[in-house]
Amino acid sequence: QMEDPIQLKEEGNKYFQANDYENALQSYTQALKLNKDKALQAVLYRNRAACFLKKEEYAKAASDASRAIDINASDIKALYRRSQALEKLGKLDQAFKDAQKCATIEPRNKNFQETLRRLGANIQEKVNAGGALRIQFSTDSRVQKMFEILLDENSEKEKREKAANNLIVLGREEAGAERIFQNNGVNLLLQLIETKNPELILAAVRTLSGMCTGHKARATAILHYLGIDSICMWMSVDNEEISLAVCNLLQTITDCLLGQGKEEHHGKEEAVVLDTKKDLKMITMRLLDMLVSKRVSGQGRDRALNLLNKNIPRKDLKDHDNSRTIFVIDNGLKKILKVVGQIPEMPDCLPLTENTQLTASVLLNKLYDDLRCDPERDNYRIICEEYIKSKIDPQDMDKTLHAVQIVSGVLQGPFDLGNKLLGMKGVMEMMVALCGSEREIDQLVAVEALIHASTKLSRATFIISNGVNLLKEIYKKTKNEKIKIRALVGLCKLGSAGGTDYGLRQFAEGSTEKLARQCRKWLCNTTIDARTRKWAVEGMSYLTLDADVKDDFVEDEPALKAMFDLAKTSDKTILYSVASALVNCTNSYDTKELVPELVQLAKFSKQHVPEEHPKDKKDFVVKRVKRLLKAGVVSALACMVKADSAILTDQSKELIARVFLALCEDPKDRGTIVAQGGGKALIPLAVEGTDVGKIKASHALAKIAAISNPDIAFPGERVYEVVRPLVSLLNTERDGLQNYEALLGLTNFSGRSDKLRLKIIKEKALPDIENYMFENHDQLRQAATECMCNLVVNKEVQERFVADGNDRLKLVVLLCGEDDEKVQVAAAGALAMLTAAQKKLCSKMTQVTTQWLEILQRLCLHDNMEVQHRGLVIAFNLISADKELAKKLVESELLEILTYIGKQEDHPKKQHVVNVARDCLTRCMDYGLIKPFSQA
Repeated sequence: QMEDPIQLKEEGNKYFQANDYENALQSYTQALKLNKDKALQAVLYRNRAACFLKKEEYAKAASDASRAIDINASDIKALYRRSQALEKLGKLDQAFKDAQKCATIEPRNKNFQETLRRLGANIQEKVNAGGALRIQFSTDSRVQKMFEILLDENSEKEKREKAANNLIVLGREEAGAERIFQNNGVNLLLQLIETKNPELILAAVRTLSGMCTGHKARATAILHYLGIDSICMWMSVDNEEISLAVCNLLQTITDCLLGQGKEEHHGKEEAVVLDTKKDLKMITMRLLDMLVSKRVSGQGRDRALNLLNKNIPRKDLKDHDNSRTIFVIDNGLKKILKVVGQIPEMPDCLPLTENTQLTASVLLNKLYDDLRCDPERDNYRIICEEYIKSKIDPQDMDKTLHAVQIVSGVLQGPFDLGNKLLGMKGVMEMMVALCGSEREIDQLVAVEALIHASTKLSRATFIISNGVNLLKEIYKKTKNEKIKIRALVGLCKLGSAGGTDYGLRQFAEGSTEKLARQCRKWLCNTTIDARTRKWAVEGMSYLTLDADVKDDFVEDEPALKAMFDLAKTSDKTILYSVASALVNCTNSYDTKELVPELVQLAKFSKQHVPEEHPKDKKDFVVKRVKRLLKAGVVSALACMVKADSAILTDQSKELIARVFLALCEDPKDRGTIVAQGGGKALIPLAVEGTDVGKIKASHALAKIAAISNPDIAFPGERVYEVVRPLVSLLNTERDGLQNYEALLGLTNFSGRSDKLRLKIIKEKALPDIENYMFENHDQLRQAATECMCNLVVNKEVQERFVADGNDRLKLVVLLCGEDDEKVQVAAAGALAMLTAAQKKLCSKMTQVTTQWLEILQRLCLHDNMEVQHRGLVIAFNLISADKELAKKLVESELLEILTYIGKQEDHPKKQHVVNVARDCLTRCMDYGLIKPFSQA
């Protein structure tokens, strides 16, 4: 007889494979008696459970499987065998829980998924039949009750709504989510979705989202149970709320698979699920398939594009892995190109929303930007070129039209790539030729493509030479508003290529006001589709280069509000156009100073010399700013800043920052700007974007910070985000006004709390502030000194003054002797606080300059009571610090000054000054350096 438990196990396995279950049982039982190893014990128990299952002794099978599970809770074979045994014993709810755990550990195991479906259906059948299982089914009968109410068509509406909300709340809590999951909840939620009742579908989908959040294993199991095809089908429905909810569900699942979002640990079951690449690829492929499916609604297509935009490109370019982007380019770039090449006016067009094609262009841009090297970019370009070539067919004009539309779509995405595609043989010529077509659809597509192409000056030159007359002809003759407005924008864009209104007037033949009135009509006409009205905004962005046009535009409040409403849409072109129009209206663009000699030379040679229009003078600009504020421009700008980074380009951010700076010019308007969300909106603009944009936004923040209560202007933690932009303006490359207003803002902040003072120090502002204290400019020196006066309250700053080898204290002492009264007030305040906080600085003060005593005496005799008070406090601090120092002061003329002030009669206005002088004398008496008058 064998004595080795491992050999006995192997012997039992051979008997089991030969279907000799009795001998297998004996071998496993004998091995259990001899074995002392826990891991082997679990294997023997689960093997014995398998024998009992074959012999149909289900209670014994369940018992042995439970013993194996007690040793190893994630023993998947033991769990599955116990599930089989419990099912045969009629304990369906317990069997379902074990099968659920198996599916959680191995979400892709089809056998487990099938078992779950079968058990779920059997459970529901018994529940519906009113069996005894009803209460056993759930550890919490309330969950079951919710589902009963929701699935009962005769339930009261109020009860149903309450049950739905309770279910959603429960799904968001870890304990509640697990309770639903372990008790056939996913199957029941699927039944709610299949009712086709929108309210129930929403409740089910939102509950599933809650259950998936932060739990990779559960999210994976739910993904496989529901099936990606079903999820994509629900997202494709023409119901915005349901489509969005399903999109959020899929995003939550994707976050879990990518390891993003909140991280929670769920023991061994969580640790088992590691490889999620297959699931992520499966989701990506289905989303790409959705893009070209006619069965998908426009909203569903938008959701698929948004998910791809969010999850495919790298979040951080320092991460070298761009494999997801490469996968999408290889497997789905042509599908994205098909979307951007759709022509809504043609009968075979896929269902689209107003934003679908622009979102697709944004995706093209993000994918292109995510490529790491030239070979990757060349591959991207080659795929695009081959796809466009496949669409060009001289015999099929409709097909060729799609090729032009694709180029137009790429130009709205990765512009450099779009420009290369324009260089393909015959593409530009084809666009110009289509403009001359009799078919309106050809004109519509071609004019739009020409507009996007003319952004590049070299292309604009080609179009000016070959297409301007055609555009003028189209504008004059066509009765189709959609074509007319595009032709107008094309002419305006070409005319303003030089950046002035001169070229614009040349193209408009002097009638810019007339064209602008037409654009404003289109803007306000809500019966015209939003896509066409957006072109009117772009038209105004060029036409407002004309001073008469911008002045009329800001007077037209309905047109302004219509433009602001359109700015709230997620459209890159619209955001840029609105920002451009506002820059023009506020004159916040850069202007070059004209050299008088060059102007005279230009006039002599009969060249055009731009002259300032009367309506571009300051008074008119101020009036326009006031009108814009009244119309709600700040709220519109704040909304624009919240747009996705792919839509809100760095150029758009810079334009918005310019407008904000112009709006902040008048201190009286800054409160309104803060109240409408301007302060909050400026922070991201000061941190990200072009260098010019960040400087402009930081300057606008400085203007607000200089005069506003920081607690109101930048509530909560937001105020700390403003410090860095302000410090960035303390730079010799910035102009004096930017330096000055940044210092005022930092002075305001440093007076609020020590936490803010520490933040200013952490941003390394101290050396810059000290440098400005040396400035020749009175206002800069004053602002820097006032800021330092507030900062010296901080211990770290005080320690820097105490440290050897620096002239900080000397500078402050000398500034106390300045003729500028405001500088004196600030410097004396700083010195008073420093000498009060650090006794070492009292003696150090007498060593830094021979003028210290003279300066102190001047402070104590100052006509300004505020300066005098601070001087006397400094004197008191020196006297209190050291008897020898006090003796030195008593032996000087300072004693007479203190005596003179101390003897003055009590008076409310100067009592604080007199009291400090008396305190100084009292301290000297305590030292025995002077005697009371009566004893003298």
